[in-house]
Amino acid sequence: MAFRGKEMMKKLMKMVGENNLAPGVKEQLKKSLPDTKVVMNRAKRGLYAGRHIQFGNRISEDGGNKTRRCWKPNIQEKRLFSYILDRHIRVKVTTHALRCIDKAGGIDEYLLKTPYHKMDTEMGLFWKAKIEKLYEELGKMEVVFFSPEDEAKFEQGFKDLKLAERTDRRDARRKMYGWSSKLEQLEGATDDTQAFDDNAVRNGNGDSHVDVHEQLVANS
Repeated sequence: MAFRGKEMMKKLMKMVGENNLAPGVKEQLKKSLPDTKVVMNRAKRGLYAGRHIQFGNRISEDGGNKTRRCWKPNIQEKRLFSYILDRHIRVKVTTHALRCIDKAGGIDEYLLKTPYHKMDTEMGLFWKAKIEKLYEELGKMEVVFFSPEDEAKFEQGFKDLKLAERTDRRDARRKMYGWSSKLEQLEGATDDTQAFDDNAVRNGNGDSHVDVHEQLVANS
């Protein structure tokens, strides 16, 4: 099954919305998607970078008989990270598209640098229009620079927050596995031994340390 560029344009306008497109993008899309252009239906769901099914003949060695055959592109399902969206995009790509993305420096750069007439898939046109709109909004935002003192305060605050999270996790683990009661018993025992040792040192009796341990064993 195949679909024409006119149908692709209608679907793209529904998904993105005419108001969300950057100025001049709709005219470029119309130029790059003529009504007669035919694209394979499978290519709607990925970034193919111009690689589609090719048809030809299989020629036998003995009699030179020809039989029709097709060559399908090598499709891989990958998770590509987008910096403007701050998340991974799960998309089906060809190996040629992966090499183009690596050469461009990422999925965002590939979509921004590739012209519209080479984006011959519905998903590629949709993501290109969306990311261009996001980068245009990002360019209109005001940039604020912090002083070195403020940056040091922020770093210290992040470190304190991480330490607090670690202590909370440790306390939660101790409560879950019952370590807190055991630690309290051990701490209480060490305090008792320390108190007995101090009394023994004051009284000058050296055998009190052994008596204390015997008493703790008997109590346990």
